[in-house]
Amino acid sequence: MNRRAFFKASGAAPFLPAWLRARPARPLFRRRRPSDAAWPSKADWARLNRAVGGHLVSVDFPFSGYRTDPESAGCKRLFQDVRNPYYIRDHPGLTQTLGWVDAWASQPSVYAVAARDAGDVAAAVKFAARYDLRLVVKGGGHSYQGTSNAPDSLLVWTRPMTGITMHSAFVPQGCEGIHPPEAAVTLGAGTVWMDAYEAVTTQGGRFVQGGGCMTVGVPGLIQSGGFGSFSKHFGTAAANMLEAEVVTADGEVRIANARMHPDLFWALKGGGGGTFGVVSKVTVRTPALPELFGAAIFSIKASSNPAYQRLVREFVSEYRAHLFNDHWGETVTIRPDNLFRVTMVSQGLDRQEIRSAWKPLLDWVARSPHAYTLEGEPMLGSLPARDWWNVDIQKEAFVHDSRPGAAPTNVWWKGDGDQSGMYLYGYESLWLPAALLDDASQEQLAQALFQASRHWGFSLHFNKGLAGAPAATISAARDTATNPAVLTSFALAISADGQGPAYPGIRGHEPNVAVGRRAASRVALCINELRTVAPRPGAYVSESNYFENRWQEAYWGGNYPRLAAIKKKYDPAGLFFVHNGVGSEEWSADGFIRQ
Repeated sequence: MNRRAFFKASGAAPFLPAWLRARPARPLFRRRRPSDAAWPSKADWARLNRAVGGHLVSVDFPFSGYRTDPESAGCKRLFQDVRNPYYIRDHPGLTQTLGWVDAWASQPSVYAVAARDAGDVAAAVKFAARYDLRLVVKGGGHSYQGTSNAPDSLLVWTRPMTGITMHSAFVPQGCEGIHPPEAAVTLGAGTVWMDAYEAVTTQGGRFVQGGGCMTVGVPGLIQSGGFGSFSKHFGTAAANMLEAEVVTADGEVRIANARMHPDLFWALKGGGGGTFGVVSKVTVRTPALPELFGAAIFSIKASSNPAYQRLVREFVSEYRAHLFNDHWGETVTIRPDNLFRVTMVSQGLDRQEIRSAWKPLLDWVARSPHAYTLEGEPMLGSLPARDWWNVDIQKEAFVHDSRPGAAPTNVWWKGDGDQSGMYLYGYESLWLPAALLDDASQEQLAQALFQASRHWGFSLHFNKGLAGAPAATISAARDTATNPAVLTSFALAISADGQGPAYPGIRGHEPNVAVGRRAASRVALCINELRTVAPRPGAYVSESNYFENRWQEAYWGGNYPRLAAIKKKYDPAGLFFVHNGVGSEEWSADGFIRQ
């Protein structure tokens, strides 16, 4: 029984949202697979290849050759290579996350258009629409939900589109006279954030709001909302976008900004990647760079559960008093082994100001030496903001792409590399309302945090909740499609687990399904404890549960009906499909059958 029939039979139809009740019945539609007689012929594919200047490639899948030879040197080398996110970036058949237990496993497209510009993208989109093909878009390939891959599909691979153009006085098209010129940068769809940081900050002396993970693709982060380490001050990447060049489902190349296709522009600012079109380039503002960026990194070990409870409670109080502002971002991690890990960053504070902010908590810990131990000397300091992503200055903070001929700026933060080739067990997120920091609620919050840590470790990402940000930052974020819950939340709680690298069917490298299911259960129990104080669904689309039941509300809240209407306007046939994306409720789980 399909969902519409179930709701009708159960009498639940009157309670469905209006946008879902209004869906007209339509005959069953199925996209074509290579086994179908109507799959494009060799001559058809040859025409597409000519249309894209010879940049249609047959996609190979590195793992397929090692199912029968898992002990070979080639297989061992491959599992080393996939620990390098730049290796994965450069391969059309791979994704940064290789799968999720009981959910999905990375599988390659049949063909990929290695697009050089919007014209190549448009040719691929028109071809997919004409032949009823499953279409996939991949830039950085960082989707935990598996949205940048699908078997039996045509891939639009934006990797070659890496142009970067700086502007001292940019005005969006059609906005002359109403939009003041401002500093900005235009980034091609194949650009990753490290490329942007090198050009804009290290070389250009300006700031650009991107992601904390430097190998994430630029358009994908923006279309999902886009939090970086300093979002509490500068806002989300989506809120900083000024203009996008996008190829819509009709194959037209459109400019979207505040005056041209403003509804599409709004949807692209947080409505989910690969849903409304293929973004070929974006232009984002580049604010003035603060003088200093800094960090506070240390760990506190509690000797007992009661001592750990007191530590968590004290941190909640100290965070509210000294850290709940737009200077501070990134995380604290609260673990089942009673280790409290601080990995936070700051903007606009010097070394003394950073030390002063943390002195109350560290003094409190020092007064109880039998209950608490500092693991190593706390790192509390700052450096010129222009050097934050400078590979010559920050050599010890980065891991470098070791492949011969790799660009010297092919780097990632130490600690981020564990994500490369990961096979996920579970992943959940939840926004925590700032009201929990009120004096009357702090005890309840602290107890929920402690109880959650009894099930599994989790992190509070303070830069992914905008409460405490300047009014202008809140206002800009309100004009995006991101769930409005972010505006009144002080942090995003994330709990997750996985193993890696791993891939099914390769002996010695397979994901451990039994362990994965147990871990997923513990992750769920952890987040459920936090739901006792934050019961409304609210999750960040890029970092969330594949099996999220109420994903429309969790990801977009009250913005979903508007997003659904824009989806129908620009993609009425549903050419663009991603798991738990706007409009995906009309399709089978694999995106091949319209229900």
